[in-house]
Amino acid sequence: MVQKVLIAGTERNVGRSLSKLFGAFGLSLATLLLSSCAFLGPVATTSEPETSIAESPPASAGVKENPGAYIDYGSYATSSDQYADTEVVLFFNAVWCSTCKQARDNFEASLSEIPEYLTIVLVDFDDSIELRKKYGVTVQHTFVQIDRTGDAVGKWSGSVTVAQIVGKLS
Repeated sequence: MVQKVLIAGTERNVGRSLSKLFGAFGLSLATLLLSSCAFLGPVATTSEPETSIAESPPASAGVKENPGAYIDYGSYATSSDQYADTEVVLFFNAVWCSTCKQARDNFEASLSEIPEYLTIVLVDFDDSIELRKKYGVTVQHTFVQIDRTGDAVGKWSGSVTVAQIVGKLS
């Protein structure tokens, strides 16, 4: 769930970032801290369903009905066969990396532009040490294109748009 906090009449999303970093404890801590700040005014919380980055936008004029995929590594690992007929690119990124954030924001804003033959897989740089070793990734914001067997067929850094990824595909 996405937790929204109403602070002095302004709604703020706190859950996604804090729960990603600290789980449910981070969300509870943020709510407690914000509630104790009397100078901010009254605080109220609401919950609403979180939208997945893997969900495609609704079909509408000018939007492709079958865009490619943009998923996290956990989703990919549990259903990699589903993406066997696509070009798979692992994106090693970190929440603290400003260039990675720029790329993630661009990808999320351009879901309909991801070609149906492309799957972009978000890999947490800090938590995926074995994958980093396997593919020789030493810095965040690294992209690794893999084949059906999981072998690397290309590696690069610096892409921040879907078009730049497509241009680098082997």
